[in-house]
Amino acid sequence: MHKTTRRALFAGAVVTAASVAVPVVSASAATACAPAWTSSAVYVKGNVASQNGHNYTAKWWTQNESPATSSTEWAVWADSGVCDGGTTPPTTAPTTAPTTAPTTAPTTPPTTSPTVNPGSKWLVGYFAEWGVYGRGYHVKNIDTSGSASKLTHILYAFANTTGGRCTIGDSYADYEKAYTAAESVDGVADTWDQPLRGSFNQLRKLKKKYPHLKVIYSVGGWTWSGGFTQAAANPTAFADSCYNLVEDPRWADVFDGIDIDWEYPNACGLSCDASGPASYANVITALRNKFGSSNLITSAISADGSNGGKLDVADYAAGIAKLDKVFPMTYDYFGAFAAQGPTAPHSPLTSYAGIPTAGFNSDAAIQKLKSKGVPASKILLGIGFYGRGWTGVTQAAPGGSATGGATGTYETGIEDYKVLKTKCPATGTVGGTAYAFCGNNWWSYDTPSTIAGKMTYGKNQGLGGAFFWELSGDTTNGELITAIKNNV
Repeated sequence: MHKTTRRALFAGAVVTAASVAVPVVSASAATACAPAWTSSAVYVKGNVASQNGHNYTAKWWTQNESPATSSTEWAVWADSGVCDGGTTPPTTAPTTAPTTAPTTAPTTPPTTSPTVNPGSKWLVGYFAEWGVYGRGYHVKNIDTSGSASKLTHILYAFANTTGGRCTIGDSYADYEKAYTAAESVDGVADTWDQPLRGSFNQLRKLKKKYPHLKVIYSVGGWTWSGGFTQAAANPTAFADSCYNLVEDPRWADVFDGIDIDWEYPNACGLSCDASGPASYANVITALRNKFGSSNLITSAISADGSNGGKLDVADYAAGIAKLDKVFPMTYDYFGAFAAQGPTAPHSPLTSYAGIPTAGFNSDAAIQKLKSKGVPASKILLGIGFYGRGWTGVTQAAPGGSATGGATGTYETGIEDYKVLKTKCPATGTVGGTAYAFCGNNWWSYDTPSTIAGKMTYGKNQGLGGAFFWELSGDTTNGELITAIKNNV
């Protein structure tokens, strides 16, 4: 989740809500078309390419992802509007091509086993690989914010699933970017010839400073879940490729396991999967067989608590039986992907009078998982460190109409908590979460107070802890993660 350009870890209850594109930026007839997109070219944040008479702007590193089919809210391309037949000069692409992850498995298995007590509460936060670009959020910030000492696990998002295999998502951010002494966790600058740089090396340094921390490599997410359909056709080959990636000798000590963020098995997200109800369990089983019992295996899943919804069309329980923990994405239930509203909190803990869709709340998802035999101790409650909002709203209470998504720093209809807390302070609560009405904008997000309430719910339900999307949305002193830590 987000999530932010996430990922999006959508609760994803309905296809139409999940697959809506970002509103396009109108372009005049004079706007020239950028150079045509090609599948072999590498594009980075800010690069512009044209396809089918539209210009598209890359949000982060990409290759072989068609702009016309990858320009929804959480996808890599943003539709910049209609263009005419002229051309504009190309923007500068990276000078080096991404490095391909090796396909040969290590000759020796990992020697370090997870040491976190499986019976203790987990506090898990996502680190988004693309945050090192426009957001300027680096691994060092996990330390300086005070978050590293509070976390038990970090989910590094994301690896890709191209061709039904685990592959590197962004080689530059992951292991090529050189860090200065000021940017580095331990104050030591990278050298040109060291074998590992980037966020992977910074995570290694963070783990050295905080030995209790575990790092899990998350695969898929909203944008990169399409390859899971092919993975389901050959789970063993997929598991082998994931093991080769996670246990690559250059960074095998960095990662303590793998996380599967498939959006969604036997259902629709950015794309639709029809691999059958057993596919999820088959993939997880193959991963457990390959990774063994000493590695952590987790999974982010739908939090659709409605009858006949996403949690009912795949055999999640059989797959979860092989996991260490499961992360139902209890956020993104409602938002400006439904541009006209009605306004509703994107992460309600419980149902409330007037909720737009029955079953779209955290408690409904938790109870559905329990009814399927999933132990409460395996389930973590999800928290969004961001808000979703509308503009053109005339009433403070939930349920109002809107004209579109409210302006956000990075995405229309989405804003970080650290911005919203002062830009549009909370004015009420509903369903166990907060909302805010300021001017003609309406936002919903969690605050330290509502997080405390959610953590109390989690304790009463016997849940295994909490997780959140994602670290850069918090304040520089970690207000939200502190609220989780103090109450989990």
